[in-house]
Order: sequence, then C-alpha cells, then structure tokens
Amino acid sequence: MLVVMNDSATKREIKRVSKLIKKMGGKIHPISDETAVSMGITGDESTLKADEISRMPGVRNVNDIRKPYKLGSREMKSKDTVIKVGKVNIGGKRLTIIAGSCAVETVEGTNEGGRLLQMLGADLLRGGAFKPRTSPYSFQGLGERGLEILADARELIDIPVVSEAVDTESFNVVEKYVDIIQIGARNMQNFSLLKRAGKSYRPILLKRGISATISEFLLAAEYIMVGGNYNVILCERGIRTFNDYTRFTLDISSIPELKKLTHLPVIVDPSHASGRRDLIIPLSKASIAAGADGLMIEVHPDPEKALSDGYQSITFEHFSELMRELRLIAKAVGRIL
Repeated sequence: MLVVMNDSATKREIKRVSKLIKKMGGKIHPISDETAVSMGITGDESTLKADEISRMPGVRNVNDIRKPYKLGSREMKSKDTVIKVGKVNIGGKRLTIIAGSCAVETVEGTNEGGRLLQMLGADLLRGGAFKPRTSPYSFQGLGERGLEILADARELIDIPVVSEAVDTESFNVVEKYVDIIQIGARNMQNFSLLKRAGKSYRPILLKRGISATISEFLLAAEYIMVGGNYNVILCERGIRTFNDYTRFTLDISSIPELKKLTHLPVIVDPSHASGRRDLIIPLSKASIAAGADGLMIEVHPDPEKALSDGYQSITFEHFSELMRELRLIAKAVGRIL
C-alpha cells in the first residue's frame, strides 16, 4: 500500500503513523515522489489495516497497490526514478550509454579503449570479470584481477564502471570495485543473489531473463527493492523465440510497456539481443525511438580476436557512427545525448 501524508503533517504525526505500521508488521519504504511525505508499505496484507492507518492524524490517504510488484510500479511512484552514479544520471531526459568489451582482457586495452569510448560519448565503461559462459571450455574471465583493472581505469579516465556478479560468492568482491553491479539474464531469478543485491549500496543493473515475462522481470526487481536497494536499472536484452537468424529476439514492445508500468529506468542491450554486430546500430536506434533511457553496447578494437562474444561486438569506428546516428534519433524524440 501507499500512505500519503498531508502537506501539513508534523514530524510527530509521521512518527506515530510509522510506529503503527511497524506494529502491524509492515516495512516502510520512503517514496520521493511529491512534496508530501509518502511511504510505500510492504508486508502481510492481512495484518495491515488500511482503514486504521487512514484514521491517523496527518494521513491524507491510503492507496491499495494492485500490481503484484509494489515498489517498482507506477501506482507506487508516478515520477520517473533517476539514478545518479558519479556525474552520470541514468533516467530522465538525457540518454545513458554504457560501452566496453564483453570481458576485461588487458590493462592497456581497458585503459585505451575506455578513454576512446569516453571521447566518443560513452558515459560508463563495462567489462566482465566473472563470465558465465555456455561452454565450460570458454574464457571465464580474469576474476578479481579484471575488477582491479576496471577500477584502475575508472580512476585514470574518470568514468564509472559496470561489471557482473554471477553468484552470492562473487558479489562482495564485485561490490568492492565497481559503481554498478550487473545481474545477468541467467540469474534474473536467482533469488539468493537478488536478495543480496537488495542489501547492496551499489545500483543494480538487472537484465531480463531469456524466457521471462514482463511481470516476472518486474517481480525480480521487486526482490531487490524490498530489501532496501531502490536503485534498480532494468535492461531488455532479448528473449528466446523461434527465429534462428539472431541470437535472441529484441523485444522492442517491452520498452514502452515497461515505461508505462514502472518508474525505474529502462535500457537496452542490442549486442546480446542480436548476437550480430551488423544489427547493433539499427536495433539501437529503434530502442531509443521506442523510449529507452539508454543502451549497453559491446565494443572491441578487434572483434575477431576478442576472448568473449566477439561476433556481437562492434569496432570503435562503428561506435562513432552509432553515436552520430543516435543524436539524430534522440533529437527527434525529445531526448539529449
């Protein structure tokens, strides 16, 4: 439920309402939406007495949240959430571009590539240190050494960095080094990992599972938010369908649907969706036109020699072309890049 206090509510009245809610077994989540104090309440609905709460002094109204995902819904918060990471805002009018190689490979490649990507317009640098690969014989990442390389690049270039935690065991070390922690598609319903993310002080970039419905995707985000971490970025990265000409199918329709259902920022990963570098530019443009708040792009200086997913990585030249074309799309839909 959502409890909205009167503009004139005193601190004493707010404290008394909070005390009653806790007594009923409810957990309070502050909602920064309007000038009035608003509280999102989660817990056992059978013990939360809306009528009793509504009669408390200072309470304007108590609204029932009908969606199964409470904290992430537009019913709970109508204003778009903007997540601040260093100097970068994710959400809002300005589009956010996350770029970098699929996996951290070398110090020189990460530093030089990161500097060039930033010059070309990237806001955040991505790179995997722990890589969940389909084959056990594929490159699995550099582990903590890869995170150290990313963190050094952040200090050298002054750019926030993003990397994936693949399980609860790796979460602590990833949290130590990066600015945003990614939870990949394979782990979208790894509930232990989601609960750990809910306790993190880092923003979480949550990717949609390859067979997940929109509701399942938002409920996965809810696991993180109910734990107290409200800084969740949703990432559409393609779903499994019957087509065989791309790695997955980019669900463009999910973008406006998510923007309607949730206040959380929504970005798109066209690299994993297509698995083809020749489709990344058109899919990126389509995503921004559909209302996405940003993109996550895999870029490598020599994709044919990449240790991971080179076939879906674009070169720096193609990234430069992408940024030029995105500026036209952004302007057409009232966004800036």
